[in-house]
Amino acid sequence: MGVPAHILPFSILTFLLASFVSVAAQKNGIDIYSLTLDSKVTSRFAHTTITSRVVNNAQEAQEAVFQVELPKSAFITNFSMIIDGVTYPGEIKKKAAAEEKYSSAVARGQSAGIIRATGRNLEQFQVSVNVAPTAKVTFELVYEELLKRQLGKYELILKVRPQQLVRHLQIDVHIFEPQGISSLETESSFMTKNLADALTTTQNETKAHIVFKPSLAQQQKEPGKLDTILDGNFIVRYDVNRATAAGDIQIENGYFVHHFAPAELSTLPKNVVFVIDKSGSMSGRKIKQTREALVKILGDLKPEDQFNLVIFDGRVIQWKPMLLQSSPENVEEAKKFASHISAKGATNINEAILLAVKMLDDGNRKEQLPSGSVSMVILLTDGDPTEGEKNPQKIQENVKAAVGGRYYLYCLGFGFDVSYAFLEKLALENGGVARRIYEDSDADLQLQDFYQEVANPLLTMVKFQYRENSVEMLTQDSFNVFFKGSELVVAGKLQPQVQDLLSAQVEAQSHTQNFTFQTEVNVADKEKVFQSPKYIFHNFMERLWAYLTIQQLLEKAVSASGDEQKSLEAQALDLSLKFSFVTPLTSMVVTKPEGQYEAQVVSKPVEADKYHSSAFYLLSTFPTSGFRQSSPILKSQGFLAPRGPPGFPDGVGLPGFSGRFFLKGVPTFDMQTDYEDHAPGGLDPFPPSHGPTKFSRQMESHEVPVPSPTLSVDKAPHFILLRNNHSEETMCVNIKGSPQTPQNLFSDPVQGIEVTGKYEGSTDQFVWLQVSYRNPEVKVRVTKDSIVVTRGSGGKSSSYQWQGTLYLVMPGLKLTLENGLLLLSASDKVTIGLVSLGNPTPGLRLFLNDPGHFSSQASGVLGQFYQDLQWDPEGLSTAEDTLELSVKGKTFTVTRKSMVDFQESKSTIVPPKLSCLYLEQPL
Repeated sequence: MGVPAHILPFSILTFLLASFVSVAAQKNGIDIYSLTLDSKVTSRFAHTTITSRVVNNAQEAQEAVFQVELPKSAFITNFSMIIDGVTYPGEIKKKAAAEEKYSSAVARGQSAGIIRATGRNLEQFQVSVNVAPTAKVTFELVYEELLKRQLGKYELILKVRPQQLVRHLQIDVHIFEPQGISSLETESSFMTKNLADALTTTQNETKAHIVFKPSLAQQQKEPGKLDTILDGNFIVRYDVNRATAAGDIQIENGYFVHHFAPAELSTLPKNVVFVIDKSGSMSGRKIKQTREALVKILGDLKPEDQFNLVIFDGRVIQWKPMLLQSSPENVEEAKKFASHISAKGATNINEAILLAVKMLDDGNRKEQLPSGSVSMVILLTDGDPTEGEKNPQKIQENVKAAVGGRYYLYCLGFGFDVSYAFLEKLALENGGVARRIYEDSDADLQLQDFYQEVANPLLTMVKFQYRENSVEMLTQDSFNVFFKGSELVVAGKLQPQVQDLLSAQVEAQSHTQNFTFQTEVNVADKEKVFQSPKYIFHNFMERLWAYLTIQQLLEKAVSASGDEQKSLEAQALDLSLKFSFVTPLTSMVVTKPEGQYEAQVVSKPVEADKYHSSAFYLLSTFPTSGFRQSSPILKSQGFLAPRGPPGFPDGVGLPGFSGRFFLKGVPTFDMQTDYEDHAPGGLDPFPPSHGPTKFSRQMESHEVPVPSPTLSVDKAPHFILLRNNHSEETMCVNIKGSPQTPQNLFSDPVQGIEVTGKYEGSTDQFVWLQVSYRNPEVKVRVTKDSIVVTRGSGGKSSSYQWQGTLYLVMPGLKLTLENGLLLLSASDKVTIGLVSLGNPTPGLRLFLNDPGHFSSQASGVLGQFYQDLQWDPEGLSTAEDTLELSVKGKTFTVTRKSMVDFQESKSTIVPPKLSCLYLEQPL
């Protein structure tokens, strides 16, 4: 079904108006004069309040739009508007009531907008209201979430996107962890040098306070302009101390939570079969990223692991007849096989999974799988079954019968063509989880990170037990497997008779022994910990218990059916209403002043299928004709709807709604190719008269950040080495040769820094550079296209683009990216600068500052020049002069030259020059 010719121009114009309206609104319309985000995190439970105060500066009534983005894992708990001293609260009801209002509005021909989830981790909430001239409105939204530990960190994400300058803008994050805070880092995707002073962090053993309070001048993109630089994520990551292996128990107001994440345990051997979809829809970037991720994952297998590969399209192919030990030889052979996987054909999911399960069965029958090892199947697919057994329910039945509760099945859905509900049930019925892999430049990192989450099983058959008649209303208290870097959480209510001590034990198994972890806490002492109102909110632990219970009930309902499913959903609904949570079973009705649009209804999205994924349904009865003047509060605009909401034709463009197409900082796709590949029913997004190629070019100009003017990099050296902080004398080093292996550029065991790189002689450039730190344990790997930061061994990886900004602060290291220049620095470390230069001689460049921090043990291709260097730089009076210098018996010839200086911003049209001592270093 094609898009009607009269629709697209309306959508484009609406989008363009929305893009520019906020600047005008600040002078002549809705002005945000205060915006605060306050988040209190106590025992991993986060309570966040967003408050926006606006005033209408126009001479006529204007519409104010309050739009925020919040984490998918969060539940909205409260919303209110205060207009002329009158409070209009949001009321949480059963979802059926909202659906009835939604359907009746559509039947009456009134508009019903859809607000989609944005990106991977965030959802949108939006409410609009008419504001009289000079009147003020206060919006307040509250949401709660239990932070989940993944790859050794808890992560709190706050989205900041005011789209105008705000007189009073402040973020406050309070963290209170009675166990003690072991690590803390902050990251921002919009921070610059000018904003650095607006961020302060204070921390003691158990508490941390992060404040971000930029002035109006600091918010400005350019002096004298109204455009704001604040547009992106503000992230806080942390971890806690773990003094006892049995975990930590906290008690507040009669409820308790038990966090369990023992350290210093040996990793269990695992038996894993990777099942990789190579059907035609995986062609192009998908299969390329899958190959790259698989090669990296195979390299991370441990010697005690066993593995095999199954690739499938319409046919199913196993790499080897049986599981193999992860010896260097087998892993290398598997990498070669994986690197040549190509995509074509149909999708036979049923046969592929059953073959993988059969391999594990054969290994069990022949007693080839180590006792106590963990066996798993990891499926990656991007589409629905189209070959062999095609009925999803039948496939689920087949797989459940074959697995029989003995193995774990993890399902990764690549993109939005896959039936996510099918994969989710398939995984949950077989002890695993499902995860969507988003089509983006870092899809390979998403795959690697997921593998790292399940790569290190530590315990199996974990069971929490408490003294008889001491607790009730427990959340899930038994778990099949515990992985390194994660955490098991049990919450419940104390029985009235428990007044003194609460005893607990956790039983678990490893491949060599059975464990029993025991602990006992004093109830009164634990209650005293949470008596400071500054760091907690009322009955927070009871709400934590309710949040966790609802999440687990909803998860169980996915794999249940019939009366059992209805019972689970009924229990979750009762708790959602009792604790005022907007969950997938409830909706919030937002009332408005009399005479304005009818009430708006907001529902919690779920990770659904294809283009219907993760949608809020927002009922709004404004007319469909004409434009609304609005000033977004925290807003992301999109406009193209690949499939319309109920009552609307497919392809209708609606302001504030988008399919898989978003603005800056959010995944996009090529309108001409990807849309046609994935649109349901072969939907043609553009009538021939509109010219899709021209339209794509127009959209790219709005989405893709404009790169800085390209430097003329003639005579730009590979490396610039500052010899001495107190001298202007500098060395410029170029590498020559054709090495077959990555090079150790410099290492310093005292500094705990190592820099390696892969030089390509045919192009005279480094294709990647990697900086590794021992403390904190961080790796920064750069290519000409991207920057990847990995925390810890097997920790979380984050990908960034050179044209973006980054401000990442962790104990002992700071990473800043601005104007194409990445700086890695700390007060006691050598400063390392990295740049990706463009034509005419593209490649990565590196420079070193603060060389006084080098120790006498520095070594490597560059590090050697910080040893006992013997030379007389005064002998180089002109550019024609050469000089010999000696380092530990080796002699080098240098020449004074004027070369391009890439140590500053790349934004300068005419690159600065640097007089330095030039050296060619053969490899």
